[in-house]
Amino acid sequence: MKILVVEDDKTISNFVSKGLQEEGHVVTQIMDGKSGLDMALAEDFDFIILDVMLPKVNGIDICRLIREKKSQVPVIMLTAKGSVDNRIEGLDVGADDYMVKPFAFGELLARMRAVTRRKSGEGQNVLEVAGLQMDLIRHKVSFEGKEIELTSREFALLQHFMKRKSHVLSRTMIIESVWGYDFQAGTNIIDVYINFLRRKLKKLTGKEWIRTIRNRGYVFEEPATGGRSTE
Repeated sequence: MKILVVEDDKTISNFVSKGLQEEGHVVTQIMDGKSGLDMALAEDFDFIILDVMLPKVNGIDICRLIREKKSQVPVIMLTAKGSVDNRIEGLDVGADDYMVKPFAFGELLARMRAVTRRKSGEGQNVLEVAGLQMDLIRHKVSFEGKEIELTSREFALLQHFMKRKSHVLSRTMIIESVWGYDFQAGTNIIDVYINFLRRKLKKLTGKEWIRTIRNRGYVFEEPATGGRSTE
């Protein structure tokens, strides 16, 4: 997922962001409320982790303004203020959950999964293209009852492709959604990972799923029998 972390405590921000990145997510870190609000309204995020006590604009106002724009992006608020009234205020402005500092990172992940289930419905947590299934909650990929082992980055790459089936995706689009700001220009890492993914999918299904569109990018689509991977 593409996740925005708005937290002015550098230690907490780095702790949360590093953990999310290790889970395969693309993370944007923001340290003040004004910049966090601007980023939340300008970009399309899959999840927002939002501190309450922020400089310039507080988290309560950010969440309220996001919801006024009709955004349904899941929001978990983080705060040292743990009274019942504080929690009620956060939930009333549109937060999906509320965690009191200090907290365990494992619990944050569990709450994110729970929010995702509530927001999307259990059935929508499984992506499927021509029998290839991706379980976003259990982090598993299968085809005709057989499972495939993917790294976190390969999983994120396949998820990006499956959500955009039949769309030509440029290298830039893939970089922004799967690698984010960690990507080092000048490397061939995208080609390497796509080749890894191609081989694993071919071994699992006996079919080619990712096609190279010369000078444009890549497209993921239901494979034709005996189809080539490039054109």
